[in-house]
Amino acid sequence: MKKQSFKGLAAILVAGATLTGCKLIGDLEYTVTPDPVEMHGDSVKVSISVKIPEKGLNKKATAEITPKLGDKAFKSITVQGEKATGNGQTIDFKAGSTVNYTDVIPYSPDLENADLMITGTVSKGKKEEEFEPKKIADGTIVTPLLIQNDDKALIGTDNFVRTTEEVYDGAQINFNKAKFNLRGGEMKEQDIKDLTAWLEMAQSNPKVAPKKVNLASYASPEGEIAKNSELATNRAQTGQTTMEKIVATAKFEAPEGFYNQMPKGEDWDGFKKAVEASDLEDKDLIIRVLQMNPNPATRDAEIQKMSKTYTQLQKEILPSLRRTQFLVVYDQIGWSDEELKELSKSKPDTLTVEELLFTATLYDDLNEKMRLYNLVVSNYPEDWRGPNNVGYVYYMQNDLANAKANFEKANGMNENPVTLNNLGIIARIEGDRDRATGLLNSAMSAGSEVKYNMGLINIQNGDYDEAIGNFGGENTFNKALAQVLNDDLSGALTTLDASTDAESAMGYYLKAIIGARKDDLTMCTDNLKSAISKDPGLKSKAANDREFLKYFENAAFQAVVK
Repeated sequence: MKKQSFKGLAAILVAGATLTGCKLIGDLEYTVTPDPVEMHGDSVKVSISVKIPEKGLNKKATAEITPKLGDKAFKSITVQGEKATGNGQTIDFKAGSTVNYTDVIPYSPDLENADLMITGTVSKGKKEEEFEPKKIADGTIVTPLLIQNDDKALIGTDNFVRTTEEVYDGAQINFNKAKFNLRGGEMKEQDIKDLTAWLEMAQSNPKVAPKKVNLASYASPEGEIAKNSELATNRAQTGQTTMEKIVATAKFEAPEGFYNQMPKGEDWDGFKKAVEASDLEDKDLIIRVLQMNPNPATRDAEIQKMSKTYTQLQKEILPSLRRTQFLVVYDQIGWSDEELKELSKSKPDTLTVEELLFTATLYDDLNEKMRLYNLVVSNYPEDWRGPNNVGYVYYMQNDLANAKANFEKANGMNENPVTLNNLGIIARIEGDRDRATGLLNSAMSAGSEVKYNMGLINIQNGDYDEAIGNFGGENTFNKALAQVLNDDLSGALTTLDASTDAESAMGYYLKAIIGARKDDLTMCTDNLKSAISKDPGLKSKAANDREFLKYFENAAFQAVVK
């Protein structure tokens, strides 16, 4: 916990305290820093210097001095004369002494407008008398309590991709053994007719955009490798000539660079798959023989031997490998934003979870977001993003109970950094700072929003340097507040002016505090006027706020707060 001093504002109060009619102790002087006392990190810390003058304490006397803020007592200071017995600090009778003292008590609301008083007793033997209570400082500056609940909840994001690259791969032409010319009847095959119809559809469908056709050509793995490689190259060219005819028939306007010949040579992978899928009696043996012979030439020799032994290879397996495939690569273009909005209302069941989640981002209206996230919950009940995002909307609507219930449901389905962050901000708002800290530390990978949320806890803990670091480049009221508490008044003013609170009631109020700390009465009163014009309730707050203590008797200040 750090204590921040208010430079230029902390007055030094020197007060005399005496015992009525008592000669055991003389006048004591007290210096309190800071004055007014301040609250930081849920506590009020005071530092007091007690000056005991020459011959100010009877040699046999013992004094117990107790500072009190309102009804809350700090620990007592015990001093004793040089001939007294006890555990107090011994004071030289002739020289006197100074006793330095620091203590901390928990803050409670009743301390905001309380005075720091000195009470206590002095005794010698059986004689004991009480100090007359004496005010030694004002209390309490509570500016850290101005923190705003602007914790950043997170949604479960969508993986929506409007345009995806797809491949139409339903057509091919086949060739006779060792040939590359187009066989008669190939153009009448159903797969070629289907490809033609598909291209006709693509020509008129704005959501289907063919980009190229890969002409993957193969030779069956038999014969010489070099010849098969050349054969595959020639079959690719035949494939292009055939595809050009199909394109013309479909009246499809092929883009530049549409045809891409891809000769593959011998199709060993295709051969293996075809054998595995066949009902050949010795297919396992064939596969093992192939696996034992990685050399292409050796495998080719083995294939030729097997093709003579197994007629089915020659009739059914090898012919299917002599081919050119037509692989049309195209962009599948999804629904437009307006189409998604309309479908979410008219036919929501036709949309995928990613489309529903994305559509929600198209709305600023929280009710529309809630409608879409509820569709995710009902249509995709196993997706944690549904309840999490419903909780997000409840949070934005300041319905913390329903937000918490949905965040817990989502976390139960899939604990992850997003749900942990959201549960962390609920815990902080509910006052469980320790649990919030643990949850947020586990959620750091979710992004900078988690660090921002941790910055709010830093302010509450009095760790203002850490808060500023966690807020990063965010220009918000809370970052400016942390800068004020860290004595960076110029930085705070710059942050405020760049924030959405530049002209809010609390923004003006914090600027008034900055003015008071800078000893700028005009800046203070002008900003207080603006703050009160937006929120009249701030008038009574300002009238009692110890940030403005130095102006309490000032006519200009009084004119604003009365």
